[in-house]
Amino acid sequence: MPKKQKAIEVHIPSVLGYEKVAMESAAAVARLMGFHQSRVDDLRTAVSEACTNAMEHGNRLKKDTKVLVTLKASKKSLEVKVSDQGKSLKCESKVPKIDEQVNGCEDVRGWGMFLIKNLVDEVEFKNIPKQGNVTRMVIHVNR
Repeated sequence: MPKKQKAIEVHIPSVLGYEKVAMESAAAVARLMGFHQSRVDDLRTAVSEACTNAMEHGNRLKKDTKVLVTLKASKKSLEVKVSDQGKSLKCESKVPKIDEQVNGCEDVRGWGMFLIKNLVDEVEFKNIPKQGNVTRMVIHVNR
């Protein structure tokens, strides 16, 4: 990758399925950077979850709203920001109880933030007043 890499922006509609466009864009950049395939897979999952959260919880699946995914490569890491246009969200992340989910005692959803936190090296959830929510993830090349 060139030394001074500009940020790459991917704008997707808040329509489920389009998270795959962002996911594959991030994976392509990671492969160009020399990431091991297992780290590319981690990144793909984290980006997909962040985009899905932005579409569903931030933008409330309003088709006229967008999710912006910004990819910024450096020598040692890839930073991915996923931004929505929604109102402030509670960023609670609890450990899903798989036994209770399997037995039908707990909703099977709720893995997004848990997965993101466990698949990337750094994660930050922010609300920017009058702009929306941002999930910032960093994944290091050599981990």
